[in-house]
Amino acid sequence: MLSNSFLWTTGVLSISWTIYGWEQYLAYRQHVRLADPSLGVPSLLQDVVSEEDHTKAKAYGRDKSSLEFVTNLFNQLVTTFTIVYGLLPMMWAFSRDVLHTVGLVGEREIMQSIIFVMIYLVVSSLTAIPFSWYRNFVIEERYGFNKLTVSLWLSDKLKEMLVMAAISAPFVAGILGVIKWGGDNFFYYVFIFVLIFQIIMILLFPTVIAPLFNTFNPLAEGPLKSRIAELAKRVDFPLTKVFVIDGSKRTSHSNAYFTGLFSDKRIVLFDTLLDNQTTEEILAILAHELGHWKLSHVLRTLIVSQTHLFVLFYTFSHFIHSSPMYEAFGFHGEHPILIGLSLFAYVYQPVDSVMAFAMNYMSRVHEFQADAYAKKLGYAEDLKRALIKMNQKSYGNLVPDSWYSSYHYSHPPLVERLTAIGKTE
Repeated sequence: MLSNSFLWTTGVLSISWTIYGWEQYLAYRQHVRLADPSLGVPSLLQDVVSEEDHTKAKAYGRDKSSLEFVTNLFNQLVTTFTIVYGLLPMMWAFSRDVLHTVGLVGEREIMQSIIFVMIYLVVSSLTAIPFSWYRNFVIEERYGFNKLTVSLWLSDKLKEMLVMAAISAPFVAGILGVIKWGGDNFFYYVFIFVLIFQIIMILLFPTVIAPLFNTFNPLAEGPLKSRIAELAKRVDFPLTKVFVIDGSKRTSHSNAYFTGLFSDKRIVLFDTLLDNQTTEEILAILAHELGHWKLSHVLRTLIVSQTHLFVLFYTFSHFIHSSPMYEAFGFHGEHPILIGLSLFAYVYQPVDSVMAFAMNYMSRVHEFQADAYAKKLGYAEDLKRALIKMNQKSYGNLVPDSWYSSYHYSHPPLVERLTAIGKTE
C-alpha cells in the first residue's frame, strides 16, 4: 500500500511539473515563432516599422525567452528539491533555533513564522540575483535599454529586500493573528484584513515606497501641464498633482500611470516618455489611463482578486488541520499555519494558473476598453502613434504566438490594439 507521504509528494510534484511543462510548451512556441525568418513586419505597420528594427525586436524577444527558459527550469528544480529533500521542515527548525539563540523559547509561532519568511526572502533574493544581473547587464545592455550602474542596481536590490521585509513582517503577523483569532470561520476575517492591508499599501506606495527608488519632481508649468489639467477636468478626474520621475536612471523604457484613492489622484510620467512623445501623444496615453479610472477597471480588478483570495482562504480552511498533509511533508506533531499555507499553495497551483489566465484576459479586455475611451475623447490617431512609438522604442514583439500571448499577456499585442482603434463605430 502506498504511503501517505508518497501520495502527497507525488501528487504535488505531478501538478507542479504538469503546469511547468504546459507553460514551457507555450514559451517554446513563442521562441520558435520569434526565430522564424519568414515572419516579417505585419502589413498594418510596414509603413512605419523597418525590417531591421523588426529583426532586432525578434532577437530581443528570443534573448529574453532564452533567459526565461533557464530561470523557469531553475525555479522548478528548486521547488522539486524543496519537496523531495524536505527543506521546509529544515527551514522551520532553523527559524526556531534563531529564536532560541536570542533567548526566545516556548511556543512563539507568529515570531517563528516571521523569521521563516525573512529567511525565505533572503534566500530567494540571493538566488535571483544572477538572473537579474544577466537580464540587466547583458540582455538590456545589448539592446541599449539598461541605464543602471552596478552600484545603483545593488542599491535597488538591497532596498527591495528591506521593503519586502518591512511589508511582509506585519502582513504575516496580521494574517496569522487573524486566523488564530477567527476560529473555524477565519476566512471571513482574513478577507477583510487583506482588503484593508491592500488599501493601506495603495496609499503608501506613491508617498513612501516609490520615492525610495525614484525621484518625483512636479511637472514644470507650461503647455503640457495645462493640457493635462484640462483633460482631467474634462472627464472629472480629481487630479491633485502631476509628477515626472527619473526613469531614465534605470532604463530607456517609458511609462505613465496614476495613483491614489478617492479625491487624491496623482499622474506620474516617466521622463523618457516626455523625451519620446509629443504633447498630443502624451495626452492620448493619459486619456487611455484615465479610461481605466472612468470605467472602474481598478475597482473591478480589486473585486475579482479579493473574491479569489476569499475562495483561496475558504478552501484552505478545509486543509488547515489536515494532519496527513503536514506529516507527508515532514511536519510531525505540529501544524504551523504559515507552513500549512505554503503546502496548500502547492495543491492550489492549478486554480492559481487558471486565475492568472483569467486575470490576464480581463486585463486585455480593459486595455481595449481604455483605448476605446481615449478614442471617444478624440485621441485615436495620437494614441496609435504613441503606441507604435512605445513599441518601437522598447523593441516590442509584433508577431507573438497566439497561445502564448493569450495565456501570459496582460496587454493585447500591438497589431490587435491598432486594429481595434481603427475600427469605425
